[in-house]
Amino acid sequence: MQSRIPIEAIFLRDDAPTLQGRLAAAVVRAILESRARPGARLPSSRRLAQGLGVSRMTVTLVYQDLISQGYLEALPRSGIAVAATVPHRRMEPVAGARARAGLVRWDDWWAEHDQPRRVIRKPSNWRAFRYPFIFGQVDPALFDHHAWRDCARRALGTRDFSELSADRYGADDPLLVDYICSNTLPRRGFQAEPDEVLVTLGAQNALYLAVELLARIDRLAVTEEPGYPDFAETLRRASSPIHFLPVDAMGLDPARLPEATRLVIATPSHHIPTGATMPLARRQELLRRAEELDALIIEDDYDFEMSYLAPPAPALKSLDGSGRVIYIGSFSKSLFPGLRIGYMVAPAPFIARARALRAMILRHPPSHLQRITAYFLALGHYDAHIVRLRQTLKARRRVLEEALAASSLRIEGAAVQGGSSVWVSAAGTDSEALAARLHADSVLIEPGSVFFETPPARCPVFRLGYASIAAERIPEGIALIDRAARERA
Repeated sequence: MQSRIPIEAIFLRDDAPTLQGRLAAAVVRAILESRARPGARLPSSRRLAQGLGVSRMTVTLVYQDLISQGYLEALPRSGIAVAATVPHRRMEPVAGARARAGLVRWDDWWAEHDQPRRVIRKPSNWRAFRYPFIFGQVDPALFDHHAWRDCARRALGTRDFSELSADRYGADDPLLVDYICSNTLPRRGFQAEPDEVLVTLGAQNALYLAVELLARIDRLAVTEEPGYPDFAETLRRASSPIHFLPVDAMGLDPARLPEATRLVIATPSHHIPTGATMPLARRQELLRRAEELDALIIEDDYDFEMSYLAPPAPALKSLDGSGRVIYIGSFSKSLFPGLRIGYMVAPAPFIARARALRAMILRHPPSHLQRITAYFLALGHYDAHIVRLRQTLKARRRVLEEALAASSLRIEGAAVQGGSSVWVSAAGTDSEALAARLHADSVLIEPGSVFFETPPARCPVFRLGYASIAAERIPEGIALIDRAARERA
């Protein structure tokens, strides 16, 4: 007698955007989790439709789709059954395998620097908070999903598929690289040839590649204090000695660079987290000191598109006449963080080495994702998106500043060109405790201690992002932060 998959084994979850997709996932899950053998019968379309409260046509369409995928087969006059060609059929677990895995003393295998000391953490359910003042996330209402979908259809079309489905052996999408060279970099005040550009999985990947190639145990690296914690963590993984240089209202001061400095990592156009912009004279001095010390500079220019109050300052790379600046940019901040498309610009010999290292790690970023991004940029959707984003952020910044002015909170730093966050202090409070207290009011802030290598005992500063919160919710959110800060002061 043929076995059957009971109707109770097929249940819907919220794991797909459409009912048809959820039903298909439910049928596949029932087949795999029950380890159904070929020939096992499924409920008839009528019975399954009645049991789940869906239309019989929906069940019929799902069955037909799964037949085409090799999960099911139609038996003559016998209904629908599990096919012999089910993809990824589960194997029976080996007895005792789970228990034996616990015998390895994994703590003995970790490198000393394996666990980062400082990590910026954001709750995965941040959208559930009514007042999410967090940086680096996106407001879905500001993004043109239809345009992105159109670009994805183009990239997945027959004309592009054969090219993009091949292994590029470390090469990048020429359309994307061409746009970066002809449009993105000139906006930052400099030009580059294609062999001087490497596409990366976001700015983070570019930073890792650069540090891995340049940092050594006998090369002193300098970064900002406070600053982006991943700079220090990446250097630590490379066993690099690190000097943390305090920043002022103009960013990092080149006159205070130690004589042994060989590598500098900085955010001159929009310092993380204070928003300070390094003036022209100090940028020129930084380049002069780098040449004097025979040092290299990694410039993270992560937020230049968010300039809506004043024109963006030219990149440090635009002043670099000796090829000492490795420039890092990203489309993830201006489009959406899950995109993970960035780029690195440097002299061709360095990019060649970085490309070879990247190939050992991931070969190249997904070709289709590069092409979708290239179409989105080249067809003008990106520029239209940036215009909308700047207008919205400008309005939110105005509302935020007005709300802060009416509170006891104080702005300690904000990008003069714009940006999407401000650096704020609440006198007499500890921002870690304040952030924990605010969860009960559905408010998210980013405590400031993570940005310091040596934070104050009671760190009163914190970062407020405003890209992911609607303007009308900002005043009430600031009022809640102010009230909680007064209670804890």
